[in-house]
Amino acid sequence: MTALRPEHDAGYGASYEQREAYEEPGAFEAAVDGLADPLNDPLPGQGAAPPPAPAPVSPTAPVAPAVPTAPTQPSSPGPWAAAGDGISAPPPSAEREWSGYGPYPHAAEAPAAYGQDWSAQVAPEPVPVPPPAPAPPPAPAPPPAPASVPAPASVPAPRPDPGPPYVPVRDDATAVAGGAEEATALLPTISGTGPDPVARPEPPTGGRAERRKAAKGGRGRGRTRPPGTGGPAGAPAASTPARPLSRVEARQAARALKDSPGVILSRAVGEIFISLGVLMLLFVTYQLWWTNIQADLYAGKEKDKIQQGWADGRQPGNFEPGQGFAIMHIPKLDVVVPIAEGIDKAKVLDRGMVGHYAEGRLKTAMPSDKQGNFAVAGHRNTHGEPFRYINRLEPGDKIIVETQDAYFTYDMASILPQTAPSNTGVIGPVPPGSGFSEPGRYITLTTCTPEFTSTYRMIVWGKMIEERPRDKGKPDALVG
Repeated sequence: MTALRPEHDAGYGASYEQREAYEEPGAFEAAVDGLADPLNDPLPGQGAAPPPAPAPVSPTAPVAPAVPTAPTQPSSPGPWAAAGDGISAPPPSAEREWSGYGPYPHAAEAPAAYGQDWSAQVAPEPVPVPPPAPAPPPAPAPPPAPASVPAPASVPAPRPDPGPPYVPVRDDATAVAGGAEEATALLPTISGTGPDPVARPEPPTGGRAERRKAAKGGRGRGRTRPPGTGGPAGAPAASTPARPLSRVEARQAARALKDSPGVILSRAVGEIFISLGVLMLLFVTYQLWWTNIQADLYAGKEKDKIQQGWADGRQPGNFEPGQGFAIMHIPKLDVVVPIAEGIDKAKVLDRGMVGHYAEGRLKTAMPSDKQGNFAVAGHRNTHGEPFRYINRLEPGDKIIVETQDAYFTYDMASILPQTAPSNTGVIGPVPPGSGFSEPGRYITLTTCTPEFTSTYRMIVWGKMIEERPRDKGKPDALVG
């Protein structure tokens, strides 16, 4: 700052000789710095109200240095710098001090431009800066995950409140306007509402060809599309086509898909066992269920045939093997089964009928004979199983044989639970072990035992107690 002339420092027209000498070194510089400069006046609408004028000070009193105060606006070169004078503006406190002494003492020596309103000509109107957008509230912290559920890999921490946006202040009006526009553009980023400037897509790396492919978005045949480019938002990127296998690799892959001999063998054995199991199940079903159905149907037809022959007046005589001639009744077991000539398995027993021992050395007497043992055989299991429960018979239970001429009634006498198949004496005229001691009119029932096997034979004996002609009606055991 250009130093003022000392003879005009005090004002009021006092001469230099009337002033007292400065008593302390540096007092002159302090007094000069405390003077006010009208060029540093605040812009319109920005200056504060001037403070009240201080009381007059005696001209002879030493001038105390003024305490500088904070400026009301940033320091700027001012209009004098624009005019090229080079005079720097004093602090605003000096202007307040000069307001108490009247007009500027050297107004006559001021340049021609003095007194003009430079603030109105140079400084434009301040650009309004939009208020900062309110910062979004911080996201609430996620609740603690339970012990059994793993916590997410990474949880972004809430962004701290950045506070009001920083607007840089420039010295001149153009810089201030540009700073306002820059602050307005930076508001979304600073307040946290705009995109994160850090999370930017990285530029493609590699050679020129790779960068060109990335810029094109993977268009064209044989090109892959990088994630997030070349397609609508959220569309999945095309997968890279698999590399074709070479001839050796294809042969190795085909060989790996083939089963080993051990696997093929185990699979074949398993299929064989499964087939055998199915066949055994079918065979058991056939033996235990289907053969009974077939035998019952055939035995029923044969019984009707026998009764029809009796009604037609057929004369009794010699019977052919497999020909039915009588009907057996066991009331306790609810058994009604036809009796055929012979014990052939295919022609008689498997058809659900009871066979009469009538061949060779196994030939036995007929019910109408006056003496002898009438012996028959039947299945205990399968094929109608007529003798299934003869083991339940007790002494005194009735066994009735119905023929064309009469009813022959036998009382059950004894049972042999088990004997060898070769023991043919059980069907003799006087069977050993039956309890009979002399010849008579007996009946013998034979079947296999144990059940579902043919290892042994079970024997049941009975003794005739009544011969009742058909014209006298049925026996009491059949009527009741």
